[in-house]
Amino acid sequence: MMAHLVSPFNKKAKKWVGGRKNLIQKIKAEFKNPKSKKVIWMHVSSLGEFEQGRSIIEKLKQKNQDIIIVLTFFSPSGYEIRKNYKFADFIFYLPNDTPANAHKFLDIINPDVVFFVKYDIWYNYLNEIKKRKIKSYLISALFRENQIYFKSYGKWYAKILKSFDIIFVQNKKSQDLLKTININNSIIAGDTRFDRVYEIAVKAPENKIAKEFTSNKFTIVAGSTWQPDEEKLLDLINNFQDIKLIIAPHEIHKQNIERVKKLFAKYNPAIYSDFKNKGNVLIIDNIGLLSSLYKYADIAYVGGGFGKNIHNIQEPAAHGKPVIFGPNYKNFSEAVDLVAKNICFSINNSNELIKIVTNLINDKNYLQQTSAEVLKYVNKNVGSTKEILEKITL
Repeated sequence: MMAHLVSPFNKKAKKWVGGRKNLIQKIKAEFKNPKSKKVIWMHVSSLGEFEQGRSIIEKLKQKNQDIIIVLTFFSPSGYEIRKNYKFADFIFYLPNDTPANAHKFLDIINPDVVFFVKYDIWYNYLNEIKKRKIKSYLISALFRENQIYFKSYGKWYAKILKSFDIIFVQNKKSQDLLKTININNSIIAGDTRFDRVYEIAVKAPENKIAKEFTSNKFTIVAGSTWQPDEEKLLDLINNFQDIKLIIAPHEIHKQNIERVKKLFAKYNPAIYSDFKNKGNVLIIDNIGLLSSLYKYADIAYVGGGFGKNIHNIQEPAAHGKPVIFGPNYKNFSEAVDLVAKNICFSINNSNELIKIVTNLINDKNYLQQTSAEVLKYVNKNVGSTKEILEKITL
């Protein structure tokens, strides 16, 4: 595989390869089910998919302690951050998708129910699951016309989807696409991540540093930013020098934090881990704070939209904040919906960002109404986890 070729030069690929060394033997040695409890296996690709599956895992555990949860990851970035997640009994990398690995893995864990999340679907595993007549579900699935399932040459891939007992899709468009290839085992259930982010928003703790920094001034919280995002935010703050900016870069290693600090140098930026309330910019240099920091925002900005894809906009939306992001957002149905409703905003350049923020700052009624509509959208989408759990068979 490509990961093996690039692993000497790429840290992520190196972890991917290293994590799968003697993996089947490791799983066999570590997995234990002495009391023959029911085994639930959930597979996710990375962190985003984990967050979509998380509410299912936690509700299952709350309802029935007498089950074993096996959680597998494809990506090192997901595995490394969540390898100690307390609601899963066993957490592994997924062994490569070969007939032999699928057979061995399922022999070891012997699951009663299997969940795949969103996109990460593996033929040999699903084929073996179907042979063994194990209940299987795809949750928070999202389909688009350009995916291989809907191409003239994609019939073999489309056949994989028929292996699932139920496909829980996020929206009607996905369900309609499945029907065009004669797949009728889908239910519209929304996106389970809304349940998780809403719960986080409701329980968000007070943050003394953020509270002191913002001091009730107009605040923008920018999450998961990259350099193109930060350059536009600099142009913004140059036009609004009395606002507060909390910025949480996507990468928080020392070199990147120093780069961001240098970019905003004239605003005397403070670093969260060594906070001294000096200027108008606060740079977050640790993981796990961002979702609760959005409560201090008047407007949120989410990065990634000038690269491959935007990051999570559900977290600020769950706090009822209008969200601004770059042009690459079409893969996320909630972003498409919110832009269509004109309550969240996509920008192509700094001028557009400045114009949108100007309108929101100058018209308090418009800002309050927009915030209320964002929260209304989130509330309408909460409940996917409950609906899924009512439909599955354990």
